[in-house]
Amino acid sequence: MVFNENSKLGELLANEVAIAVLEKHLPGISTNPMASMGKALTLKQLAAMPQANMPQDLINGIVADLAGIEAQTVQPTTGESSPLSVSEESVAKDKTVPEDAVAIVTGAGSGIGRAASLKLSQAGFKIVVVDFNSATGEETLRLVHGQGGEGIFVQADVSKNEDVERYVKTAVNSYGRIDAFLNNAGVLQKFSLLEDIELAEFDRIIGVNVRGVFLGLKHVLQVMNKQGFGSIINTASTAGIRAEHSMAAYTASKHAVIGLTKSAAIEYVRKGVRVNAVCPGGVDTALTQAVPAMMQESNYMPEEFPNMRIGRFAEPAELAEMIVFLASGKSSYMTGSIVTVDGGLTL
Repeated sequence: MVFNENSKLGELLANEVAIAVLEKHLPGISTNPMASMGKALTLKQLAAMPQANMPQDLINGIVADLAGIEAQTVQPTTGESSPLSVSEESVAKDKTVPEDAVAIVTGAGSGIGRAASLKLSQAGFKIVVVDFNSATGEETLRLVHGQGGEGIFVQADVSKNEDVERYVKTAVNSYGRIDAFLNNAGVLQKFSLLEDIELAEFDRIIGVNVRGVFLGLKHVLQVMNKQGFGSIINTASTAGIRAEHSMAAYTASKHAVIGLTKSAAIEYVRKGVRVNAVCPGGVDTALTQAVPAMMQESNYMPEEFPNMRIGRFAEPAELAEMIVFLASGKSSYMTGSIVTVDGGLTL
């Protein structure tokens, strides 16, 4: 396949010859952290976005220079592995994870949830994969099974009490216990000033990001309180410890997640249950890849972009390493902790 205006920026950045063409017209683009946000967009789509500052004549020049360059699928060389592949080191069971340990992961169909499901499985947990999307959730389960892990899939809408109650009961009925719970499912909001946020949009954000987290805590804590042990990890965000421009509903929801985390931690600190939160900054997931399209749809350009001090977005597997640590006995003295994994974003 030859590159053209319908080629995605991410495809071009994966080809050394195409990178040289891009650098000719857009010096520094291959190392610009903001380029990661536009990887899912085609050159044609970027040309239609005023905020991308890539007018049609610039795109035409890039396309002309790309003529005849074939897109290739990059295969890892022998001995190399992707962040989610199984190495001998990762397969070794974590000695701080009990035998027959069980972890529930919500939002497990992609991004951080999928990466965490695989890493937790590698550490020795049986995984209860929970996602609203059956296709992506079942694909995560296939990946867990493919690396020799054990698990089941439960389709659920985390904002519905009956669905949350069902996935918790399924976990207990299937495995008899819950050792770890990654309360991870979440959604982004459309960029908008607070006064322009539609009530339905506000309710959607709060429904998943706050009500969903609350319901997960409510039902899982009932189990962990009775069994006398367990570790809960809530996925918050750097938006939970600072403000994000034109994302008031999302910011409020993630502040609420941190409040729920601290409240649960202090209530259950003497009951053998630990509750912590992780605050990702920019992570290379389907959610962040959708941001440029959301900006195009809303015709919105933020007054400022987050400063990626480390120079790139995080990989989901990097967040998963912290999640496994918090789920295991290695973090036995941590509860109520709000852990930022943000590449220095909040410094």
